[in-house]
Amino acid sequence: MALKHQAAAARKWRSAIRRVQQHFPPHLPPALFLTDPKRTPDPVAVAEALPAGMGVIYRHFGATDRETTAHVLAETCAKRGLQLLIAADPELALTTGADGVHWPEALLASATKWHGKFALQTASAHSPAAIRAAYRAGLDAALVSSVFASNSPSASAPIGLSRFRSWIGATPLPVYALGGVNADNAGSVAAIAGLAAIEGFLP
Repeated sequence: MALKHQAAAARKWRSAIRRVQQHFPPHLPPALFLTDPKRTPDPVAVAEALPAGMGVIYRHFGATDRETTAHVLAETCAKRGLQLLIAADPELALTTGADGVHWPEALLASATKWHGKFALQTASAHSPAAIRAAYRAGLDAALVSSVFASNSPSASAPIGLSRFRSWIGATPLPVYALGGVNADNAGSVAAIAGLAAIEGFLP
């Protein structure tokens, strides 16, 4: 029964990702896996199971082994055909040869001085104003959360699909839906946004 459930979830993810690819800029991965030290303690194992073309955002949160893990992730992503972004640490991104940097909303201003150094820069956004700020800063995409109810202890109340649509409707900036995104609901946002998840990609 568990194997059938996993196979069904994988089919739903593939279908949703194909829908994103129909409208998303081709240089952006259609889906992003965000690591978390507590919720995804073995990010390399998850990355090894992701389909080619996806992206990984390594959120190290000050982990003592962050450099080692970042290098292993970089090797895994290169081997698997995945794009790697390092959260809030451009120096580590340069050292590992990562594709780019992901910026928390509070650090968005730091992104401008790294333009031209990376293929991709993204930022978190928790309001329409934050999405506009990411666009003005010249970033490639924004991760908007929380769209659905999330297990993250820091997640805000879910904004829901209706408000999510209204938030992103007026911006030309590509947007990823983050927060509670999983195989069952990914299809509901795939036509208007990219997909981003933490636990959503776990079997």
